[in-house]
Amino acid sequence: MINQQLLNPASIVVVGGSNNLRKPGGRIIQNILSGGYSGNLYVVNPKDALVQGIHAHAGIQELPEVDLAVLAISAKQCLEAVRMLAELKNARAFIILSAGFSEDSEEGRQIENEIVDIVNKAGACLIGPNCIGVITQAYNGVFTSPVPRLSPRGCDFASGSGATAVFIIESALPKGLSFASVFSVGNCAQTGIEDILEYWDSSYEPGISSPIKLLYIENIKNPDKLLHHASSLIRKGCRIAAIKAGTTEAGSRAATSHTGAMASSDLAVEALFRKAGIVRCFGREELTTVASVFTHKPFKGKNIAIITHAGGPAVMLTDALVAGGLNTPRITGVDHEKLLAMMNPGASADNPVDLIATATSDQLDKVIEYADKQLPVMDSIIVIFGSNGMIDITEIYDLLHKKIQECNKPVLPILPSITSSREELEVFMNRGHVIFPDEVVLGRALTRISNTPYPAEEKIMLDYVDVPLIRKIIDVSSDGYLEPESIQQLLNAAGIPLVTERVVSTGRELKMAAAEIGYPLALKVVGPVHKSDVGGVTLNIKSDAHLKAEFSRMMKIKEVKAVVMQKMMTGTELFIGASYEPRFGHVILCGLGGIFVEVLGDIQSGLAPLTFDEARSMIRSLRVYRIIQGTRGKPGIHEKKFTEIIVRLSSLLRFATEIKELDLNPLIGNPDEITVVDARIRIQK
Repeated sequence: MINQQLLNPASIVVVGGSNNLRKPGGRIIQNILSGGYSGNLYVVNPKDALVQGIHAHAGIQELPEVDLAVLAISAKQCLEAVRMLAELKNARAFIILSAGFSEDSEEGRQIENEIVDIVNKAGACLIGPNCIGVITQAYNGVFTSPVPRLSPRGCDFASGSGATAVFIIESALPKGLSFASVFSVGNCAQTGIEDILEYWDSSYEPGISSPIKLLYIENIKNPDKLLHHASSLIRKGCRIAAIKAGTTEAGSRAATSHTGAMASSDLAVEALFRKAGIVRCFGREELTTVASVFTHKPFKGKNIAIITHAGGPAVMLTDALVAGGLNTPRITGVDHEKLLAMMNPGASADNPVDLIATATSDQLDKVIEYADKQLPVMDSIIVIFGSNGMIDITEIYDLLHKKIQECNKPVLPILPSITSSREELEVFMNRGHVIFPDEVVLGRALTRISNTPYPAEEKIMLDYVDVPLIRKIIDVSSDGYLEPESIQQLLNAAGIPLVTERVVSTGRELKMAAAEIGYPLALKVVGPVHKSDVGGVTLNIKSDAHLKAEFSRMMKIKEVKAVVMQKMMTGTELFIGASYEPRFGHVILCGLGGIFVEVLGDIQSGLAPLTFDEARSMIRSLRVYRIIQGTRGKPGIHEKKFTEIIVRLSSLLRFATEIKELDLNPLIGNPDEITVVDARIRIQK
């Protein structure tokens, strides 16, 4: 529960405050004092009467009432200190820097739980324990350095790791990023990342609050809460980027379906972030580079003009952009000739536009202006310019300062001369700008942003989805894999098209089913989980003799109790799967089907329930999307129907959490229809 006593306390006490600046209790007092805190600052130290110029109290009993208590004492001392501060001194916010709690031992966990009980009973806020502290506009409540430059419109940052928070700040400062607040939540005993998001959401004021939120997450305790508040913030105009560390393979648990073997907690995180609209990053440099992009005008398209005086970095940037699905359209015709006329002989205007090393600031000015005003195909501009010893780099930085403000399109500066032009860059950043030292890191950051969808709508598609029938089928089913008849009923209840099929176990049933369905036929065993592995699938059966021979052979396979006869379908094989992840719900996967789902490993994930936009985004994010569209004379599939089946399946699963693994593999798709030809569903109640 974030409160004003934490954010803007009228008084702070540091219990365990010290003159030793190598101790947390000493450094945090120094940071609070150097940050210009304007409230009353108290210190509890039983040994020293004066701590960094502040009169020290020997014990908590001597203190007046305080808003915020910062504890830098041993874990065993914290319990009684919190009790006294909450009950006797009316403290309503606590930051516990100390370690030795739930991260250390069962005894520490018990102490931590008791502290939380006291804090909750008092209606107070607790940050930590085992954290570096908090920075707000009112005070620098951390014991680490560097303390970032603060600005109300800087980044709000919450981290589950104190040390990592410091390293991320170290990455941000050389780029010129500033911060509005920093929360290190440590063990998240009471207040976690989701609670920080909730506060940011409830207190957000457009034009006043920070529009950039950064997260470093080690544990998602409440995915639904994170989803709700993150997506709400983004809809209000925020941009959010996050690192989720510590994901492990959950598919290694005795999974027997394709989906169970491929799904993991990492895919659940990926699906959650996509649903919320959070840009997922995988390292500190990527996170702070994405944040730096957020400080510029928003990108509205995939076409980028690159303007440079050095060819190599432009080539590397182009490679990074194109690999991530962005475009650097070639400049041709009249535009090409006009740009060439603005530059020295030997320059290139293809895109990248290479002014070459002898370029002047006036030439750069004209080229940027032309790209902004005369090239409507371009959505944004990246300028690569370093010091070459032949021009006054200050002129270039002054020009970029002007263009970033005046151009209609976002202008991003890659300024690699961080050593030779250090002083000039400082001036540039002090004017409120960020810089991008590395072109490849920027290119990858832009693709992360471009490929992150807008938050999904919070609704479930229920048209022609028979929820009562779904629940009836699930309720009467036993744990384990469903029989084919039950699978047919479930898919029909959700409006998912299934191939015409019959389950047969005798020669008489075989003959009747063949006459009803008609040749060509497919025959598949009932019983073994992986049919192909035991020779339990035969396709394109065209005669009675072939049918009887295959039926006889299959019925002799171990564990086979019947066979499924299906109308033979032709087209592109597709795959949809789902796996239930605790706390997250169902993670839905899609890709090409048959053996390709495992061989190619090209799958996309989403979190149920899915909207049509989410499902469409999953399909179009596949590397094999060109096959789905149709390529080299081979017809594609009915993409709209594929999208609808994914959405319908997600609605079914939302009302059937007992389904732990599900495979629709393959579905057969063509330009006219998509049909499920094989399905496997495992129930666990």
